Amino acid sequence: MASRQQMAEREVSGQAAEDVGEQAMGPAFLASAASVALSWYYFFLRGERERGLFVGLWPPTILAFASYFNQRKMRQQLDAITQPGTTIKNAIDSMMGNR
Repeated sequence: MASRQQMAEREVSGQAAEDVGEQAMGPAFLASAASVALSWYYFFLRGERERGLFVGLWPPTILAFASYFNQRKMRQQLDAITQPGTTIKNAIDSMMGNR
């Protein structure tokens, strides 16, 4: 029977870390692109410059939130891998997908 630590090491691999990044950033990039398009619409087509500038400030905020949540999720995975009692070699092997 596998220990809890070994089970956690099997769950978290390099592919899992990439999946987390793609899941968190995909919708954020779409929302940011839509915000830029909306900003251009207001600024250039409707002539509402202030509203266009206001909406144009949304993409960095959206991407910052996505980055924060992505880093938080990666930190949780790293904590699951490097629990007390884990040797450095086992943690590195687990992160590299050798196990």
